[in-house]
Amino acid sequence: MMVPFALMGLGALAAAMAPRLLSRSDWVDREPVLALWVWQCVVVGVLLCCASTMALTAAAAWDAVRGNVFAPAPKGVVEAYALSGYGPLAAPVALVLAFGAVWSAVMLTREIGRARAWRRQHRAELLVRSPVLPGEEPSGERLVVLEGDKPDAWWLPGTPPRLVITTAALRRLKGRRLDAVIAHEQGHARARHHWLLHCSGALATGFPRVTMFAAFRDEVHRLVELAADDSASRRFGRTTTALALVELNEDRGVFGPCPSALAQVPQRVDRLLAPASRLPAGRRWGLTATAALVPVVPLLVTFVPALRVLG
Repeated sequence: MMVPFALMGLGALAAAMAPRLLSRSDWVDREPVLALWVWQCVVVGVLLCCASTMALTAAAAWDAVRGNVFAPAPKGVVEAYALSGYGPLAAPVALVLAFGAVWSAVMLTREIGRARAWRRQHRAELLVRSPVLPGEEPSGERLVVLEGDKPDAWWLPGTPPRLVITTAALRRLKGRRLDAVIAHEQGHARARHHWLLHCSGALATGFPRVTMFAAFRDEVHRLVELAADDSASRRFGRTTTALALVELNEDRGVFGPCPSALAQVPQRVDRLLAPASRLPAGRRWGLTATAALVPVVPLLVTFVPALRVLG
């Protein structure tokens, strides 16, 4: 049972160490897109460890599963895994991991269902507050302007997507600052950040005691905003984007002594006004390649006995 033990140990090590290492890294805020990539690779690696362990232990516990898992394998590969030595723990471990996989799918389905219900509700409200006039054809990326006393702007995913902005935001934001806010929301849409938010939220909700999943959700919420800020600042400048953030949020109490839930806004403004230099291209590529290897390691560990036989 060495391979399942190795996989579970590898997954536990990655889940324990990755959040600590990333929280101590000085490049995360400087390269939010790269940080999102690293987080995704680590989470996928941990999930692959669990999936591979589930497949091997289930194959050891039940002949029917073994026949499906090792059906395309050449002769001698099954013996290399010594499935008969996994003992009575194989079935319970496989059942626990299978339950975890089903529970993850249920949580993701629920998260997507909630998001769709929220979008349907807001689309119905938009249709009431900003109806399509007779003879007007809705476009693929329709800009919706709403009457409102609070400056706000948000992207509503769906088919077709909607960029919603209030009249208070139009009165307060002028010229390039308004363009920067729109570019920020378009950055979310182009990168499809809502899918990352759904997946991280489903894992954190489904497994609240797993620290890595909670850290993944929190970092995704923070990093997608930094990535969208960078997308806007590349087009309209960091100072313009920072001033747009200030004007859009100054009435929400985020800059006072008792900040609200949007307390990350001051840090985002400071980051835009005093930017740190980006990582050298070589180091960025190195981190990208290293992160891409993380999901490969569980696969290599899983196939080591088979590769020895075939080699």
